[in-house]
Amino acid sequence: MENLLFFTELVGLPVYDVKRRRIGRVKDAALIPLVHASRVDRYLVGGGLAWLSVRYDQIASISLKGIQLAQEQLTPYHDDEYMLRIGRDLLDQQIIDINGRKVVRVNDVTLERRDSELNVLEVDVGIRSIFRRLLQGVAPRQLIRKLQQPIPPNSIKWAFCNIVEPDPQRRLRLNISYQNLESIHPADLADIVEELGPAEREAIFETIDSEVAAEALSEVDPKMQVSILESLEPEKAADIVEEMAPNEAADVLSELEEKTSQEILEEMEVAPEGEVRELLEFPKNRAGGMMTTEYVALPEQATVTDALAALKGNEDLLENLTALFLVDAEGRLSGAVPLSRLFLTSDSAPLKQLAGETLVQAPVDETQDRITELFDKYNLLSLPVVDEDGVLEGVITADDVITVLREK
Repeated sequence: MENLLFFTELVGLPVYDVKRRRIGRVKDAALIPLVHASRVDRYLVGGGLAWLSVRYDQIASISLKGIQLAQEQLTPYHDDEYMLRIGRDLLDQQIIDINGRKVVRVNDVTLERRDSELNVLEVDVGIRSIFRRLLQGVAPRQLIRKLQQPIPPNSIKWAFCNIVEPDPQRRLRLNISYQNLESIHPADLADIVEELGPAEREAIFETIDSEVAAEALSEVDPKMQVSILESLEPEKAADIVEEMAPNEAADVLSELEEKTSQEILEEMEVAPEGEVRELLEFPKNRAGGMMTTEYVALPEQATVTDALAALKGNEDLLENLTALFLVDAEGRLSGAVPLSRLFLTSDSAPLKQLAGETLVQAPVDETQDRITELFDKYNLLSLPVVDEDGVLEGVITADDVITVLREK
């Protein structure tokens, strides 16, 4: 603890000039992230009507007794857009704990002393830091330290903290990046996003990779999906929607105002835009509105070798793929082959021999309730959807059914 100093202890510390005369007390401290990610670069000192700015290299020593200056060429404080002030910009603000995958509120900040410098070590979020805040300025600093010892600490390493800054220009000036969020599981990122305010949500979605944004958006509450897309520029919204599964994209676009939906569709690339427009024609509560057009279909005469080649050509679908579908020359559905059976026979075996004995399918206008019944009755992982002529139009997955049930 000897080399640690809490921000609540730093605030109010007296500052002395080279002749040991007090010139004021610390009011705030600031980092300049573009220069150094954790070092306290400036100390804002108030001694009258105006504040003074003290650079880190003007300090001889720092302790609980005060700050001793090494030289006195101080300048009046002027707000600097490149400064991240601890008191103003961090304390009581919500930040993201990357490791804990949650949003937390900053109660205090732990600083590490290295000779005459201070570096941000941790952000404090627990009861101990609240205790320090309550007694700040009421009891001596050493007494507060003694009284807090029975309370377990709760803090987050500075390296694992992600500040959320809505203003794009200020984000740039403060060197704030959301790249760390891209490594979080989409479901966890969705939970984080749902805890933030509208401006903060928009800041994250307009900045992170479009594929990651699409995966996270798919996990977010439907009403919030609409709010997020409406807050983005159509071009950025289109980049995200393009990365979503066509049925999920169609679902969220159907909830938007028609003008907004059209603006996003116009910004999308031709191929995904065509698939989404096609799905938008189906009512959401019917099989056509539930299905996705992302599936693998092969001719009836195809072999296991053909199937393996098709899988290699559709690697982006493998995560959710459970079956291959067989169609005749007119595209009519004739069979479904569970993916697992491909690895239990020779490469030359016809896929027809591996197809299930019972072909369960649904018409595009089938109701959601009936679809749910079919999944339950036959323990399905996927269900092909056909038009009135039996032509394969799409596939409903177990995930789609779970989403419907969750919304109910």
